[in-house]
Amino acid sequence: MRIELLPRRSPSTVARLLAPLAALLVAFFIAGLILAAMGRSPAAAFDVYVVQSLADSWALQQLALKATPLVIIAIGLSFCFRANLWNIGAEGQYIVGAICGGWLALATHGSDAGSWVLPAMLILGMIGGAAWALIAAGLKVLFGVSEILTSLMLVYVAEYLLDYLVRGPWRDPQGFNFPQTVTFDPAATMPLLGETSLHAGVIGAVVIVAIAAFVMHWTLFGYRLRVTGAAPKAARFAGFVPGATTLAVFAISGALAGLAGVIEVAASIGQLKPDISPGYGFTAIIVAFLGRLDPIGILVASLVMALTILGGETAQIALRLPFDFTSAFQGILLIAILAADSLVTYRLRIVAGRRVPA
Repeated sequence: MRIELLPRRSPSTVARLLAPLAALLVAFFIAGLILAAMGRSPAAAFDVYVVQSLADSWALQQLALKATPLVIIAIGLSFCFRANLWNIGAEGQYIVGAICGGWLALATHGSDAGSWVLPAMLILGMIGGAAWALIAAGLKVLFGVSEILTSLMLVYVAEYLLDYLVRGPWRDPQGFNFPQTVTFDPAATMPLLGETSLHAGVIGAVVIVAIAAFVMHWTLFGYRLRVTGAAPKAARFAGFVPGATTLAVFAISGALAGLAGVIEVAASIGQLKPDISPGYGFTAIIVAFLGRLDPIGILVASLVMALTILGGETAQIALRLPFDFTSAFQGILLIAILAADSLVTYRLRIVAGRRVPA
């Protein structure tokens, strides 16, 4: 007996739209079973992860702050994924962007440089992230090297580079030997929105969503990505050069990941240190697919994933759950999304007997 996957003649549009919701429900169900096996109450965990994270205005503000880097990075990744290119190294591009932007903040520290510092930091972060992503893209275009492997391995290079800098030449001499830089000057930090804890990067993320939606749905470049991902031969016949597309989408993806890195260190953190990311670059992959690679869907999906991150931090205290449980839940959710997409596109058939050789 064997199981075969047969393509559906006309996959249901409704099923394709509801697949992420079904995947989310399945992931919650599996997580509940794991919690019950650990001797924890699934209902209490749901209250901590979901209800309390939406309970008051402070929690909602924190939710928006956690979602901001996820939105920006996932939007960039969606450009790659739509073209059937796999940038798995957004975490490294996020870190390099933070390093490049942070360098300017440190270089101008204590100099009263003025309001130009923050915009220049954002630009440097985008350049750094794009350059880091283009390493993997260039190796693929020139030598056919798998972008999955190179982009992923470059993550660890970026992490070790950041660790070296904050423990060595950039370490704060007055920081009691902790691996961190000096706190950025006010000119190098993101302004807050009124009397809230929200910063200007939240508005920037919404603007990026709007721009990406326009580009993907109403421009030739968006059409180029859809054709390249769905029918590479047709894209080449139409005159779309695969190498140019690869370089373009990796540059966009890396630039947005680098931008997210600068925003995070210039707003929520205020300095460079080894743990500037709880894995935003990897979580954004799940966000991109949960949002169906659509900017509006990504915005909603980022809020869902931010809910799990915020709830995970609370659950460490309230339920004494390890934060790794949140990472495990995100992995379960990714598997559920891929399974749901497969079941929408294909149907299962159980065949009795052994396969007869041709």
